[in-house]
Amino acid sequence: MSQTPIRAPQKATMPRTLAPGQRARIHTIDVTAGATRLVHESTEVLYEAPNWTLDGKWLIVNGDGVLFRLPADGSVDPEPIEIPGIPPLNNDHVLDPDGVHVFVSAEDGHIYRAPLAGGEAVRVTSEDGLLHFLHGVSPDGGTLAYVGVVTEPGGAWHAPNLFTIPADGGASVQLTDDEFGDDGAEFSPGGGWIYFNTERPLTGPPRAAGHAQLARMGPDGSGAEQLTHDERVNWFPHPSPDGARLAYVSFPPGTVGHPADRDVIVRVCGPRGEDVTDLVNVLGGQGTMNVPSWSPDSTRIAYVDYPVGT
Repeated sequence: MSQTPIRAPQKATMPRTLAPGQRARIHTIDVTAGATRLVHESTEVLYEAPNWTLDGKWLIVNGDGVLFRLPADGSVDPEPIEIPGIPPLNNDHVLDPDGVHVFVSAEDGHIYRAPLAGGEAVRVTSEDGLLHFLHGVSPDGGTLAYVGVVTEPGGAWHAPNLFTIPADGGASVQLTDDEFGDDGAEFSPGGGWIYFNTERPLTGPPRAAGHAQLARMGPDGSGAEQLTHDERVNWFPHPSPDGARLAYVSFPPGTVGHPADRDVIVRVCGPRGEDVTDLVNVLGGQGTMNVPSWSPDSTRIAYVDYPVGT
């Protein structure tokens, strides 16, 4: 693990709350037609990071340190998923391919596996000196991809690196090891790639600090290649279940990290970064689309925005 640069935390350490006059709105959007649907709106809970269940009927989101489920058609309000005995959850949650469990990241810096219907959780990660932030699970459910962070005694963070770990626990494998921040690691549908965002200049000259672009590499960390090459700051590549497209969040030039309450663009592109298309401009960023957000038929994306005022 590289031990050089120190940076301020990029991820929240406590559950976020809405600002005065702010709302959290959960939407779905048809990626072909561009039609959006407001699924749920709240002035009380700051919901984040929608997953879509395998049957396409439910969305899973977090808010106030808790997971919630709600129908994808918005027919009823979100209901909490009871997972007793673990710390508050953050917005890094990924559904197990078995359709029965969910992997979650908690504010103690560990990853857990819990029943999607609610119930006791099992911790996956160990006390290895890292903070662990989940982002992906392999198609067979056997391996998790996560962001690992070394912290200083005073609380400052080293640049995040990427790791994998067996889904039932065990030794981690480090995939990246450098002074450039890496994040958002997610497996392709066939398992042959891990998509991620990185500040590392894989092609061309060095970039400004924080200038993340989309990339992919083999599941062992080999063969890394940069996919986007623009002036914007691109985060959280999510491959569609059919492998045809990536969805991601694009921040304004000069953004460092993935902060909240920015004017961002939800975009899609091809699996090699080609054919970039803007889907929707929103006030968001952190929480908008941190996790796999595609419908199982690859036609829609779920996302959250956070408007203020009317």
